[in-house]
Amino acid sequence: MRPFAVTALSLTLALLMTPAVSRASGKTSFSQEDAAWLRRDGFGLDTATVTRYRALGRKALLEKQLDDSLGDTLPPAITAQLASYESFSTPLEQLLTSIQQQQQQIKAMPDGPEKAAVNKALQAHGNQIGLEAQQAELLHAIYGPNQLKEQLVWFWLNHFSVYAPKGRVRWELADYEENVIRPHALGKFRDLVMATLQSPAMLEYLDNAQNAKGHVNENYARELMELHTLGVNSGYTQQDVQQLALILTGVGIAPVNGQPEKFGPKMAPLVVRNGLFEFNPQRHDFGDKVLLGKTITGSGFDEVRQAVDLIVRQPACAQFVSRKLAEYFVSDNPPPALVAKMAATFRRTDGDIAQVVRTMFESRELLAGSGKKFKDPMQFVVSSVRLAYDGTPIANAQPLVGWLNQLDEPLFGRITPDGWPLDNESWSSSGQMAKRFDIARAIGTGNNQLFTPLGSTARGAGFPMLTTRLYYDAIEPTLSQATHDALVKATSQQEWNTFLLSSPDLNYR
Repeated sequence: MRPFAVTALSLTLALLMTPAVSRASGKTSFSQEDAAWLRRDGFGLDTATVTRYRALGRKALLEKQLDDSLGDTLPPAITAQLASYESFSTPLEQLLTSIQQQQQQIKAMPDGPEKAAVNKALQAHGNQIGLEAQQAELLHAIYGPNQLKEQLVWFWLNHFSVYAPKGRVRWELADYEENVIRPHALGKFRDLVMATLQSPAMLEYLDNAQNAKGHVNENYARELMELHTLGVNSGYTQQDVQQLALILTGVGIAPVNGQPEKFGPKMAPLVVRNGLFEFNPQRHDFGDKVLLGKTITGSGFDEVRQAVDLIVRQPACAQFVSRKLAEYFVSDNPPPALVAKMAATFRRTDGDIAQVVRTMFESRELLAGSGKKFKDPMQFVVSSVRLAYDGTPIANAQPLVGWLNQLDEPLFGRITPDGWPLDNESWSSSGQMAKRFDIARAIGTGNNQLFTPLGSTARGAGFPMLTTRLYYDAIEPTLSQATHDALVKATSQQEWNTFLLSSPDLNYR
């Protein structure tokens, strides 16, 4: 590394350890407050987002985002990429049936090199399926027109976290993204909880697929209350966990071996199936339970519905979910008054996520800490690509996945069920900043494979030109004097790009 690069890295690291403070500027066609609001609203700025904001205004844009009328339409080239992914074009039941058949064939093979090779190929296939789900989430985040929804999809994927390497979870991730989280990201919280409760990815990750009468597994029951709905120290007891685990007995996954289980005339009417989800009454404990002080009569799957209704209507749930949303969008320590207003909306609307988010985005507290909320790696990577390439469809999303891996926040890679931390302290170490500088340089110099399709030897699109109207209208007026001083020292457009993307102004929002 030549001396100037070392100096530039040192300068950038020093700047990043202090939150950006915007300098005063003259009137522009796009105010600093507008830019700050959009940075909270979405994964950073691009021309389409700013244009839409100017055309609609803040209130109308928020309304369209919350009622989901902007849709999920992606650029045709991105849509084609997603359609080419096996995990998105093949029904989950077909995928799981295929791997089960292969596993049975492998099991029947004699030990030796051939068996090891076939098993290795199956594992590689599963890794590819998981990689497709990671890429799909990143592509949606970069190109999705409803940026508020895209942030919520990422937030809920992390809140209801699953771990790809466990069991068959990596094969189930695409279904989890597209059919569980995305359709419910702006709906009723109860419906979102019920969707995750019935998802194969969650049932396998937290072991409820093995939860049966006489062999009770409490893992999912505990995390459902502690991490998904109520939070720690919210008043539930170990007995509540045990009772909820009994309620959840029989909640699992339908067999995919082509031989569905047979039920007698008494049990058959109690079976519940939805896709691969199955409530098996033969595995259920039908005794009465007492959860959070309320008796739930043994009746089958209706016990689960009653339990979820009871849990999500607890004041502690409204408080817990509202605070987590405020921590992500507003501040690591959000104002108690804001959280209280959001929780009140949650209770009044029966857990309507869109209305809770509306309360937050219409509050004065939303922008009170503007420029002080540090981006987690997902936000940093996505916002950098959105700004640098400004809507141009990339041809290869694998570098995006690799950058998140380098930044120690791999999608679906959190082994514990608490999800990745999203606070400033977790991501602002000097080591993290050095990695961000390297990624900013890869994006800013064009030394990446984003525009080189897999298997192609064609050169990429070159380095991006960030000194555009978008920059001068929406970015430049908000930059701190320290960042301006650093940019002046760049000796090329590529270095200028790198300094901008790695600046504190673009690492904070």
